[in-house]
Amino acid sequence: MITIAVAGGTCSGKTTLAEKLENRLSAAGLSVCVLHMDAFFKKVTPTVIAPFTGIEYPEHNHPDSFELEKFYAAIDEAKAGNYDAVIVEGLLTLYLEEVRKRSDVRVFVDLPSDERLIRRIHKFMELRHQTMDEIADRFLDTVRYRHNEFVEPSRWYADMVVNGNGEKGADILAAYVKSLIQG
Repeated sequence: MITIAVAGGTCSGKTTLAEKLENRLSAAGLSVCVLHMDAFFKKVTPTVIAPFTGIEYPEHNHPDSFELEKFYAAIDEAKAGNYDAVIVEGLLTLYLEEVRKRSDVRVFVDLPSDERLIRRIHKFMELRHQTMDEIADRFLDTVRYRHNEFVEPSRWYADMVVNGNGEKGADILAAYVKSLIQG
């Protein structure tokens, strides 16, 4: 059984990579469980005051925003299950030592900040019905600072850095994970 941790900045392609990896491993006849860190946000979201504008925002980019004990327990439960691979994806998976200790392969999904911002604008306008200004303001006020504080430094824990725009990373990662599982 192999556990893969997938991290990267907001809208970098973490979930997409996890889905592609799940599909490739499942197509090879392997059983896979995917855990999304976003499923473990606290019900009462902490807030953050932007350092320059003083605007208060819901905080979704800090370890305190998550129910970490439940997240760690879910990883342990999945690892104890009857799976060939467990994929754990989320913004802070490589930042958190408890996730790193539970992982066999660590992957960082890289994408330039301007592309991540454009993806975030499209995603949040569609899913959350926010305006472009609301999304851009929050990104500039808090998200980029948390990225620099927590996400970007975590890339040094990665065994592999993949391009958030391509297919090759998923292909290479799937081939590597299959070789580890099948010996």
